[in-house]
Amino acid sequence: MEKQWFVLHTLTGQELKVQKSILARIQLERMEDYIGRCVIPTEKVKVTDKKPGHKKRTFTRRIFPGYVLAELALYDEAKGLDENGKKAIYERTWQFLRDTPGMIGFVGGERPLPLTKAELDAIFNDKPTGSSDVARPKVVFSVDETVKIIDGAFMGLTGQVSMVDPDKDKLKVEVNIFNRKVQVDVESWQVEKVPIEETFESLKP
Repeated sequence: MEKQWFVLHTLTGQELKVQKSILARIQLERMEDYIGRCVIPTEKVKVTDKKPGHKKRTFTRRIFPGYVLAELALYDEAKGLDENGKKAIYERTWQFLRDTPGMIGFVGGERPLPLTKAELDAIFNDKPTGSSDVARPKVVFSVDETVKIIDGAFMGLTGQVSMVDPDKDKLKVEVNIFNRKVQVDVESWQVEKVPIEETFESLKP
């Protein structure tokens, strides 16, 4: 069966849980023909630690928080269209993914489009299989951008960037603490960008 790459949407912070569940169950449920590789795209980010000593540190950041890439045989090309006039899918693949804890669904709905070669090249070409990781420069943040704090005393809180100090590699982030808006200071490596879908969700009343 021909497999194609699709983007799976996961619950916040459960990318690894989804990946492990899929990989652990492939052989157990004899899904090798339907499910291939499953990856969480990451990159090495190098920053200068502003703590005493000013040491440079490298850490791994998820490129697409809340998403996992999976190689799937999803569409049954031999069957063509289903009774609703939509592309027929392999029920085994669909049910397997529905039973995956932490997975919300496909990016693109129930009949998603696979990633194109150009999209795959953009994700994978900078880090071919077997090559060593190369640290990239730190991610640039903008005022009013929504971010999640992933390290330090305020870890787990989501807020909006109110100030960026590129020289000191620091940000001010406005978060809600005890139902009050508070500005907290964080290093740029202590936050990650929040996906657009989660940003819109946080704005709902």
